[in-house]
Amino acid sequence: MVNRLVISAIRVLVLMAMATSLHAGELKVEPDRTRLYEGEVLTLTVTGSLKLDINLSNLFDLDLSNLPSPDIEKVEPAFEVLGKNQRYSIRTVNNDMVGEITWTYQLAPQRSGKLTIPSLSFKDSTSKPVNIQVVSGSPPDQKVAASRDSFIELSADKAEVYVQEQLTMTIRLFFSGNLVRGELSEPEHPDAIIEPLGKQREYSRYRDGVRYRVVERRYALFPQQPGELTLPPIEFEGQARDASGKLIFLRDSEQLYPVPVKDVPASYTGDTWLPASGLTLEESGLPDSLRVETGENLTRNITLRAEGLPAEALPPLPELTPEGLRSYPEAPERKTDITPAGLTSSLSQTRALVPVQSGTLTLPEMRITWWDTTTDSEQVAFIPAKTLQVGDASARVTSQATPSSNDNETAASRTSEPKTSDGDASGWQWLSLVLAALWLATLVLWWRARNAGNWVESEPAEPDHRENKLFEQLIQAARKGSASTPALLVQWANQRFAGKNFKTASEAMAGLNNATLSAELRRLQARLFAPAGDTAENWDGRALAKALEQVREQGRLEEPQGSELPPLYPDNLSA
Repeated sequence: MVNRLVISAIRVLVLMAMATSLHAGELKVEPDRTRLYEGEVLTLTVTGSLKLDINLSNLFDLDLSNLPSPDIEKVEPAFEVLGKNQRYSIRTVNNDMVGEITWTYQLAPQRSGKLTIPSLSFKDSTSKPVNIQVVSGSPPDQKVAASRDSFIELSADKAEVYVQEQLTMTIRLFFSGNLVRGELSEPEHPDAIIEPLGKQREYSRYRDGVRYRVVERRYALFPQQPGELTLPPIEFEGQARDASGKLIFLRDSEQLYPVPVKDVPASYTGDTWLPASGLTLEESGLPDSLRVETGENLTRNITLRAEGLPAEALPPLPELTPEGLRSYPEAPERKTDITPAGLTSSLSQTRALVPVQSGTLTLPEMRITWWDTTTDSEQVAFIPAKTLQVGDASARVTSQATPSSNDNETAASRTSEPKTSDGDASGWQWLSLVLAALWLATLVLWWRARNAGNWVESEPAEPDHRENKLFEQLIQAARKGSASTPALLVQWANQRFAGKNFKTASEAMAGLNNATLSAELRRLQARLFAPAGDTAENWDGRALAKALEQVREQGRLEEPQGSELPPLYPDNLSA
């Protein structure tokens, strides 16, 4: 009995689930609105009904997901089909099984004006055409705009620009609901350099009492050709769920107004076109007194800063070095920073300067011509000329070590003065007695120390502080492979070996006469001045530093040793 009931129930379910032929019923087409603005998405609902005839022959072949659909492709090209959703239901009408299928399409208008959704077909049924009015532009007021699910706002900081001048563009996407996915296009143009200004911002904003989520992106645009800059529309496509959980399709488009791009003014006199909102030249490193000595190492740093330009657009700083001054430039450093107002950039150039001749040396002024986009006028950034007073270091050392002619004449006149009085003679006699007593005391102390075997060596004089400091700088530069190494070598050698007056690194290498030092310095110079693009091995300055230490130690050993007293009696008089 139970088996019969089960079999009967299975037969009933099979009869309800299987259909061998589909008889078309009414086909309805209903848009959610008949008037919309460009960029908005139209929701179109299509409903069809079917009469189901039961047949057991294809019980296992029924697949509702593969049922035929209306010929929705007829809406193209007036509309673009963004998405599709379908659902099914079955009911009994007058003992007949009727299936109802509902298709939901998201349609995006491709142009403004009067568009028509043509008659659609499903099996033997057709729908009636539907007219849709698409209004160009955006809604006229914020209240209408606030009723939209999403919309885009575009803005720029200038109505017109010069060629290569910075234009800051802001894109804001407003949307309601919880965004499931979305794609927002970026500005692009073949004749413009476009740089994003940081990461996008996300925040909330109210419009006419409606709370929207906002995605904000900012870009810096640099048009490269005069004329008119017309950017393609910024487009957005996405999906979101409203408060009820319903999935809605979002599609919006907005285009920035055409921006006139002016050519370089005919009155501009600069060598390089630099349109910026601000540009400065800065200098540091030189002593305030501008008094130096030959062989002294100077470091001069010049920085060019610009607002509204990338670092790549800044021209190289001019090389202005007078004769008598050696220049050893380092690689320039370029840097671009992102600020709320756009791009700011800098170009820094550091040079090691070594005076090789005494006298007056003038560093010429440095001038950079640029165009101020704020005042729409030509400006000049400059560093004034500076005059260095260079003293002869070797001459000063010699003058300190050698008595002057006036001193010699004075000493000679004193020694040649006749002793005219008895008082002067007695003074000299007493002085002679005192000196003799001191000499005898010294002789006694020396004899006692010799017998006791206690020789006390005098401590060497404290090394010159300046020479130590210069040598430390030289060793650090050598180990790093810095371009200032040759200049520091000249400066240290002149300090360590007074009177040599080396002017170049080559003269210093020849005077120091150390094969290892010469070889390592040549290897460093070959690396520093290699042509651009050549690949050089990683610098290892240990060999050069070791050679410098050897040269310094050899020079110390060759110095006269004055710590021991000379013998009281020469050898030829000791017998």
